[in-house]
Amino acid sequence: MIVGEAPGFNEDRQGEPFVGAAGKLLDTLLVRIGLSRSDVYITNVLKCRPPMNRDPMPNEAEACSPYLARQLELIRPKVVLILGRHAMERLMPGQGSISRVHGSLVMRGSVAYVPLYHPAAALHNGALVADLERDFDRVKVYLDKLLAPPPPPEPPPAPRQEAEQLRLL
Repeated sequence: MIVGEAPGFNEDRQGEPFVGAAGKLLDTLLVRIGLSRSDVYITNVLKCRPPMNRDPMPNEAEACSPYLARQLELIRPKVVLILGRHAMERLMPGQGSISRVHGSLVMRGSVAYVPLYHPAAALHNGALVADLERDFDRVKVYLDKLLAPPPPPEPPPAPRQEAEQLRLL
């Protein structure tokens, strides 16, 4: 699951998250790690665009929080990629600056959270693109470990081995 901040102009117009320039960068990053948009559920903290595309207000995020909580409940993701500081503040409060924790894996119960820079931030500050690419490479490693099938169970000991083990006791 991927959680962003709020719909932008294109997203508001099309009714789908991450369809503008930031969405194109997100698609590229997903392909980089062997995923496509159809492999993930994408949503936002806010369900409507803030006026003048300003930062979300705390009361707006709070008003939308039951919707996000219900999405998390229904999707039941094993891994949540958190795009940007506003989404991180909502899903992982008290973690500090995203520049300090981006790309790290944080387990909360059985769900793994990975805060990342928002693709729109990388479009405004080109230096963040390399950070996002490295972080998505880490995401690939995390996914490979977290979503790997469990190893097969050990076969039961053969009857002869059981008897020999009992004799040793």
